[in-house]
Amino acid sequence: AAAPASLLALALALRTLNCFLVQTSFVPDEYWQSLEVAHRMVFKYPSPAAALRPLIAPRGALGGLLSSVLNIHNYGYLTWEWTSNLRGYSYPLIFASMYKALQLLAKDNVQLLIWVPRLAQAVLAAFADVKLYSLVQHLENSETAKFVFFCQLCSWFTWYSCTRTLTNTMETILTIFALSYYPIKGSKMGNSCKYLALVALAIIIRPTAVIPWMPLVFSHFLQEQRKADLILHNCIPVGLVTVGTSLIIDRVFFGEWVLVQLNFLKFNVLQNLGTFYGSHPWHWYLTQGLPVVLGPHLPFFIHGCALAPRRFRILLLALIWTLLVYSTLSHKEFRFIYPVLPFCMIFCGYSLRYLKAWKKTAASFLLLSNLVPALYTGLVHQRGTLDVMSHIQQLCNHSQQSQAFVFILMPCHSTPFYSHVHCPLKMRFLQCPPDLTGNASYIDEADVFYSNPLGWLNKEFYNDTLLPSHLILFNVLEQEISSFLALRGYEKTATVFHTHIPQGRVGSHISIYRRKTEMNY
Repeated sequence: AAAPASLLALALALRTLNCFLVQTSFVPDEYWQSLEVAHRMVFKYPSPAAALRPLIAPRGALGGLLSSVLNIHNYGYLTWEWTSNLRGYSYPLIFASMYKALQLLAKDNVQLLIWVPRLAQAVLAAFADVKLYSLVQHLENSETAKFVFFCQLCSWFTWYSCTRTLTNTMETILTIFALSYYPIKGSKMGNSCKYLALVALAIIIRPTAVIPWMPLVFSHFLQEQRKADLILHNCIPVGLVTVGTSLIIDRVFFGEWVLVQLNFLKFNVLQNLGTFYGSHPWHWYLTQGLPVVLGPHLPFFIHGCALAPRRFRILLLALIWTLLVYSTLSHKEFRFIYPVLPFCMIFCGYSLRYLKAWKKTAASFLLLSNLVPALYTGLVHQRGTLDVMSHIQQLCNHSQQSQAFVFILMPCHSTPFYSHVHCPLKMRFLQCPPDLTGNASYIDEADVFYSNPLGWLNKEFYNDTLLPSHLILFNVLEQEISSFLALRGYEKTATVFHTHIPQGRVGSHISIYRRKTEMNY
């Protein structure tokens, strides 16, 4: 039986609320690998000021200097992954379509550009929640399905992640959809073509989706009587269509034939170059990753593993396999194991279903204990880097926009960029691409800056005409560069709260400095 409409209405209402109650930043990828790319795809036009530049800038040395001061970025910025062909345009294309529609309707204001993609993710998340219910209802019964649905809606990490524009979020949603068509023993809803197409789509969007699905597809292959049919009539056609579509999309936007999924796996898995972004001990996913992501669900998950019917063991196997494979890669993040979290919710639901006397107490505990981390991480922790964007947006409405120059002196990609400003303001941030040439002595711009902030600033801005009109930095940096700020006439105009847990280069607050000139911004 299909899930009742009231369930979908509840999921949609809850995920919409979820979307608006997540106002913090998680990782740079939620902007830089999706919205920033989409913004550049749609709004990649130079500003009117840039078109006027040849008319107003005199020739010679002064002209060159004026040009550099007046230089307005083309609308948008692509990180090194895009210039190295490591990412595909299929996922950003979804948001670019939304941006294009807003542009055609003349509704491309910055708030809509920020919230429409997130609301779209929230709607997809709601449909995925209901799909999870339908799957368990079909395999077991409505009561077990309700408990799984409850566990899914309670999960603090799902709340924190499911409305973000991350490839991991889309991979998780597609995994739930694919699972609902996967031929688990006893399922009559199994549809090889549908589930393989959804898995292929997940792999196109995030190639590491191949990891949790390897044991599932292999198990299906072993069970399947008509193995040749499965390969010839399902696997090969689905593979050709999805890879072909991805190749064509990337050909259009890269301007050359590129198989990004292969490059991505080569970089992250075979060459293990992800270590550039930090490395963790082999046991991290078992001792920290999974326990944190599961949170208060952990005891129920362990209990549910012991209770669940044999046919669900393949999901447990896929989970263990995923944790083991990811454990071999030195760069580890919580979000990497997010796609197997729904598997865990099925076991948690089983646990609740079979708790006789403690059912209500356990449900209340789950709800309340998840509420605190969900609201704290969604509304408080790391909110400054998004709040600061509204201060930058104000410069767009100003008549002096063409002379404003914002420099974000923070660890690279701390804030979003043009997708959260939506005007061709001159902006700059500290760069940190990894070295792909094998140069052992390579140091990126951000590390060079942080090794001697004051020296770097004095060297970079030796000429007053090059100085940014606005500086944005974490409060931990203020003391070290205070002489530069005073000498060059910068005054603090705002302080924005960021986190209660400052770490290293990341401070508790963000300071905005404006340079005092005859003409203030």
